[in-house]
Amino acid sequence: MPRSTANAQRAEATRRRIVAAAGPLFAEQGYLETTMAALARAAGVAVQTLYLSFGSKSAVLEAALAAAAEDQPSGWVQRLRDEPDGLAALREHITTTTVLLERRHPLLTVLRSAAADPEPAAVLERAGAAAFAFHAAAVDELAEKDGFTDRISLQRATEIVAATLSPDLYGHLVVHHGWPSGDWTGWTARHLGADLFPKLDAEGTGWSSLSS
Repeated sequence: MPRSTANAQRAEATRRRIVAAAGPLFAEQGYLETTMAALARAAGVAVQTLYLSFGSKSAVLEAALAAAAEDQPSGWVQRLRDEPDGLAALREHITTTTVLLERRHPLLTVLRSAAADPEPAAVLERAGAAAFAFHAAAVDELAEKDGFTDRISLQRATEIVAATLSPDLYGHLVVHHGWPSGDWTGWTARHLGADLFPKLDAEGTGWSSLSS
């Protein structure tokens, strides 16, 4: 193996070790309280290595946030495209989004609490833009299904989906109030189904009703 390839592989392995250690540490201690020295100790690397690999603490947190989505259910756009039933495709998107929210919410909360700092604020803004693009891609596929609403624009439909499946609403209902995942997905499916596929039977979405 060429030396340059071996060095690149070692550098990538080091980055992954840092990211794996950083996520839980940020979630436990918060952004301000998590120092570069603490991150280096948790990852078993020198502080200088941390700076050489990422450059800043906010970059480490952004990498940890990205890593939380790396093993998301693959091929989600293709599954939406292949599903002929609009409500079933919507359920697929809600399920995929819920998996991502479960993984990313702790780190998004950390970012939000540190948003007075320009660097984490910028990371949070980029994360929000990426989430909106993710939902826009889903709406583009849903709009091709029979029964998709003609009463609102695709932009407005994306805004509705992004707001309903937002980390803020997920955190309020699931994390703060303790809604079971099935209640969350059922509620979002019914409301989004009614908005996006108003001519179809929203009660036939297949999700269980809310528990008390």
